Amino acid sequence: MAEKENKTTGTNVEGVGGALDKRYGTNESEDTLTNRQGHPVTNNQNMRTVGSRGPTTLENYDFLEKISHFDRERIPERVVHARGAGAHGYFEAYGSFGEEPISKYTRAKLFQEKGKQTPVFVRFSSVIHGGHSPETLRDPRGFAVKFYTEDGNWDLVGNNLKIFFIRDALKFPDLVHAFKPDPVTNVQDGERIFDFVSQSPEALHMITFLFSPWGIPANYRMMQGSGVNTYKWVNDEGEAVLVKYHWEPKQPIKNMTQAEAEHVQAKNFNHGTQDLYEAIERGEYPEWELFVQIMSDDDHPELDFDPLDPTKLWYKEQFPWVPVGKMVLNKNPENYFAEVEQVAFGTGVLVDGLDFSDDKLLQGRTFSYSDTQRYRVGANYLQLPINAPKKHVATNQRDGQMAYHVDQGPKQNPHVNYEPSILNNLQEAKQEGKEYRPTISGELSRESIERTNDYGQAGETFRRLADWEKDDLIKNLVTTLKPCDKRIQETMVDHFTKCDPEYGRRVKEGLMEKGEDAHLSHRNSIGGDGSEQAIEEAIEKSHVSDPY
Repeated sequence: MAEKENKTTGTNVEGVGGALDKRYGTNESEDTLTNRQGHPVTNNQNMRTVGSRGPTTLENYDFLEKISHFDRERIPERVVHARGAGAHGYFEAYGSFGEEPISKYTRAKLFQEKGKQTPVFVRFSSVIHGGHSPETLRDPRGFAVKFYTEDGNWDLVGNNLKIFFIRDALKFPDLVHAFKPDPVTNVQDGERIFDFVSQSPEALHMITFLFSPWGIPANYRMMQGSGVNTYKWVNDEGEAVLVKYHWEPKQPIKNMTQAEAEHVQAKNFNHGTQDLYEAIERGEYPEWELFVQIMSDDDHPELDFDPLDPTKLWYKEQFPWVPVGKMVLNKNPENYFAEVEQVAFGTGVLVDGLDFSDDKLLQGRTFSYSDTQRYRVGANYLQLPINAPKKHVATNQRDGQMAYHVDQGPKQNPHVNYEPSILNNLQEAKQEGKEYRPTISGELSRESIERTNDYGQAGETFRRLADWEKDDLIKNLVTTLKPCDKRIQETMVDHFTKCDPEYGRRVKEGLMEKGEDAHLSHRNSIGGDGSEQAIEEAIEKSHVSDPY
């Protein structure tokens, strides 16, 4: 008897349980999205939260499975932020919040005393592109600071731009997949990018920044930084306020147009790393001032956006920027791999006096970042010198791959690696200040926040751009959109028009213009010319060489 043909892969028999298994649930068809357990995914846009604003809950299985797999997609390079440069330095506190004592808002020790210096290590990076990609590509830049405080480490992990593409962490793997190279051709594809963005209008604000000259910083020393997400400060009375962090360079802020970036890239695709290293070697230590915005800890119905939405700015005219300290980078790494490559950050790494908001992107990042580090660097990544706090450490954590010492207290009974115990074990610390205890109520749900307002601030950002910045923005958008599917073009023009009529009209006119672009391919870097004509020119202008 002939064996029945089996076109599936794996160990399944006759296709049962495989990718070609035709058994479907009553609410699914052949194109229904499922998780790896075969569960139909009914909501791939929103995590499960208490009410629409959060916080999130641990039983978010679809999110945890999706983000945990995403965290492990690359070995050993970072999935995002692969290309980076870093330096050591210090943060010096001003000891006040404007004219007020900073203790009114936070009890975090590193901010309290004027002139107090805290060691830091900073890693700058690009986001989407690989470990050896040019530093001239259009891409957000990571700006991650590790503070080695007396209470342990604090990681302030953000970007140069002050907002992000999405507001719910469940969408993060999809965002990165769309911006990463095509899984078949391994070429970054503008059509994939705008296919995703056209269906995710909350990304319009970030796209407006990214495709303007702000999308390519001149170098790491001359760019801004931001925590992006909303956090909280907590004082001794257990009272909290919402906060946003901003790093402003003492150096001039400089960005590049697409043409300027391509000119630099033709000569040096390591220019950002080289610039930072050589400036510090010359003794020209880069500095940034840390500004903080404060908002009362409520939902602020008077605003036309949710203050926890990371796609939105808190305009400084309404919520002033207040300087609380400065950062100086004055020492280069002694070994790139040991320090810059192995340094590991996490948004959940906070010290007493700092806390989380219910920002759904922040809560998802808080799980994802540290989970990724345990996979990428190892279970004991916090024992590496670059990651270890510069203070006493004593835990009951043991073993795991590459454990090279035991985090044991000096008087701890080595037989007791658990708590509670009466046999000379580690003891819980005494709570300093009143514990922050936010009140949480609401139904568990999977839904977007109520005040999305995806178009308002994107339009305002467009109107605030200088004329030459608008020109560069439109040119970059048209270059990338022109080869895309007409449906994507039309959807994006509709989105831009809702942001601002001039914005939409200029993109539409650019797409309608006739020119020497008949051979344009949508497979190109963001904002660059990836046309077939450019490929042909590369062949025509090259020369034949003898074998070697």
